[in-house]
Amino acid sequence: MYIALGVIVLVALYLVFVYNGLVRARQMAEEAWSGIDVQLKRRADLIPNLIETVKGYAAHEKTTLEELVELRNKAQAVPSGDVAGRAQAEGLLGQALGRVIALAEAYPDLKANENFAELQASLETMEGELQMARRYYNGAARDLNVKVESFPSNLVAGQFGFAKREYFEITNEADRAVPTVKF
Repeated sequence: MYIALGVIVLVALYLVFVYNGLVRARQMAEEAWSGIDVQLKRRADLIPNLIETVKGYAAHEKTTLEELVELRNKAQAVPSGDVAGRAQAEGLLGQALGRVIALAEAYPDLKANENFAELQASLETMEGELQMARRYYNGAARDLNVKVESFPSNLVAGQFGFAKREYFEITNEADRAVPTVKF
């Protein structure tokens, strides 16, 4: 009788331990996604300033700037929980940002402009922080996914509705390409 009761208590403690580990992993993934969301918002907030600075120097590059605004708006319209959709939209936005930064090579006055230089440095710093946030999120998603799929924690995960997370990655090879600027 005591042995059976002891086994039941041990199984219950194990289930609590596994459940708490899953909750911790899910919270880490949510926190990590929040970090990406914050960095993406900061980047999106810098874009209007970058566009205004570039406009005066590259008036004939209006389509590039309009495309950047359109892609920024599309990226911000993607629901926060749609990791794959957000990754795709942000990949396209990153390409367009690269084209705008590349414009500085064609306009020496723009390259020398203090506002542009500060915005470019801010964007470069932010891209580094965004890359770190992506790595952190993907690591947290990986940890959660391993727990959700591994036996025996997958039994607990299935019972309590824990699900795998998508990775924040670039799926379109064109998004990985170096941006080209044509004049």
